[in-house]
Parts: sequence; structure tokens; C-alpha cells
Amino acid sequence: MSERPPVRTKDNFLVFGSPALEQEEIDEVVACLKSRWIGTGPRTAQFERDFAAYKGVPAAVALSSCTAALHLAMVALNLKPGDEVITTPLTFCATVNAILHAGGTPVLADVNPATLNIDPEKVREKITPRTRALLPVHFAGRPCDMDALTAIAKEHNLAVIEDCAHAIETLYHGRHAGTMGHFGCFSFYVTKNIITGEGGMVIAQKPEDLARIKVLGLHGMSADAWKRFGDEGYKHYAVVEAGFKYNMMDLQASLGIHQLPRIDAYHAKREAVWGRYMEAFADLPEGKRVGLPSPPEPDTLHARHLFTILVDKENSGIERDAFLAAMAKQCIGVGVHYLSLPEHPFYQQHLGWRPEDYPEAMRIGRDIVSLPLSARLNEQDVSDVITAVKRVLGAE
Repeated sequence: MSERPPVRTKDNFLVFGSPALEQEEIDEVVACLKSRWIGTGPRTAQFERDFAAYKGVPAAVALSSCTAALHLAMVALNLKPGDEVITTPLTFCATVNAILHAGGTPVLADVNPATLNIDPEKVREKITPRTRALLPVHFAGRPCDMDALTAIAKEHNLAVIEDCAHAIETLYHGRHAGTMGHFGCFSFYVTKNIITGEGGMVIAQKPEDLARIKVLGLHGMSADAWKRFGDEGYKHYAVVEAGFKYNMMDLQASLGIHQLPRIDAYHAKREAVWGRYMEAFADLPEGKRVGLPSPPEPDTLHARHLFTILVDKENSGIERDAFLAAMAKQCIGVGVHYLSLPEHPFYQQHLGWRPEDYPEAMRIGRDIVSLPLSARLNEQDVSDVITAVKRVLGAE
């Protein structure tokens, strides 16, 4: 490879997943601080109402993370030891950790190599009398095959919990991600499509499940702090369950209530970046090629959360980990989403998982790279990413 200077300097390192933040959020955070109400309160309630309206559902509950949302969804299902929840091996560890924390047993079904989403036919193979729920993950913002998965769930009387951490905007046959299962769980982590720094949201088909989650999310108390200490006078509370400390703060919601109205504009910006990447990498020379995302399925909307490429030595001329290191030298931040879960020692030791038992996820996890994809990227940023990728591949 050429010894030319890197595409960017260390002082101008392109941080992977750096969010778009605007003056309205800054002003709202300052106003929140000046109000002295920085915990769960009116801004969190507004964010819940706004998000529910966006999704077209009656209500939503804001929490500290998508992980918390997943956990409480399974607690609301009253999982018992030995109950199995089927999910994908190509996801963040939080997906299966939430199953474990709720007392369930995670079971993996391999992915479809074209979509990188859980394969419904593999799901069928994993159903046992102990199966209680399916937990599909809309990977990178592409919707899972929800017709097939919900049919399987109905056939076997299973709950469906949608992990929508990547999929706030995602549509499947006209339906919003998170509204097709019994629960939908969302993330507003700092790298997500809209952000609150840390934070999550949950929606549910049954109002009683959502009401229970709201109580479980704040210690199991029947009234939250805003209601107890508000201007209507002190409200006594009753602890009705052994709950958790999973509430969102108004400081976080101060970001969300201004990010949410821009969700379509931000999606359009990422769509444009996606298009530039696809055009730039579609005609790389033989031996210097990367695997590109498949086109979205008909009648769907891809949330464009992650732009992933597959880098393998045979087709790209470079090992994936060498590619990662070379991109860092070009001062371009990249990610790995994800090593398959059975690659990690904890799951090997405690659950007996082996990567080779899920060959598609294993192969993809060993080759996958996420390129920067954010509404904050400008034209020069995108050009720098494209130049760096081509330079690392020796295709410039």
C-alpha cells in the first residue's frame, strides 16, 4: 500500500456513529437544568407521547436503554426457568443477556445470508415444547420476515418481542417496526438514528403489559417521582412489585423531543450517504471487492442504521481485521456489527454455544465491517470514507 499521508489527520479523526445534535437540544438541556427538574418528569412524558404518536400506538414507556426494554418485556411475559426464547446469533450481547436476566434460556437460529436477519426456517427447527417467545432483531434497520415469524408464533402460541434497536423508522408492508409483535423495544443510544445519549422505549400490544412495565421500570412503585413531588401536592406510593431502576431522565428526553421531529430528515441524509457508498463500491476491480448490502425487500422501508460491507481475503485481497487496522490508520472510524454471539467465551462456557453451529452468522461475523453512516456526515466526510476504503483495498 502507498505510504501517502492518511486520508484524514488524527486531529480530524472521523468518529464512527457521531450523532447529529442541533441548537434546540442544547437549549432544551439548559432549560431542563434551569428548571431543576432533571429526573423523570414532564419532558420524559412528552417524549413518550410524541414517540407513541409517531408509531401510531396509544402509549409508550421511556426507559434507560433498549436492554431495559427487552428485559422488562420478558419480565412482563412471566418467563420461568427453562422457558426458551429464540433469537439471532448476529446481534449485540444485550439481546441474549436480557433473556438470561429475565430467567429464560436463549436459543439461537441462524441468519439468512442475504438479509443478515434471523431465518424463519431455522427458527422452526429450534422450536421445542419449552419455547415461549421469538425475539427477532431488525438488523441494521432491515425488517425481518415478520409475516413468516408471526405465523410461526401464532401456530405455536408464542410471544414476539421485536428488537428494534436499529429500526426506529423501519416499515414492513406498511406497518411500523415494533407494532407487529407483542412488544417493540427501541434504542436511543448515542450511535443510533436519533439519540438521547442513553435511553430506550417500549411499546406493547396489551395496555396492561405496558402499565406493568411502567411500574417495573421504577422500582415497582405505583407512582413515579414527578407525580409524588409535583405541584399538586405529595403523593404516597405503594411498592407493588420488586422492580428495577430503569427510568429515563428529563435530561435525556430533552434531546429526544427535538431529535424525533427530524427523524425523516435524518433518514434522508443517511439514505443519500448509502447511495454514494453503493455507487462507489459497486464496480471495484476483481480481487479488491467487498460484499455490499442487499436491496431492501419490496414494500419495506430500511432504517439505514448500519452500512455493512463484507471483507474477506479471497474477494477483497485483505483480511477483515487488517482492513479495520488500515482504516484506523487512515483516521476513519469503523465498527464490527457483530461477531456472532457464539464467538464470545461467556456463551461458550455457560451455554455451550459453538460458532460453527451457526455457519452463516459465523462467516458474516468474521467478515463484517460497518462504515460511518450518520446524519452528521458532510460531503467531504463521505468522500474521505470512500477514498480510504479504496486505498486500503488497493483499488484507488
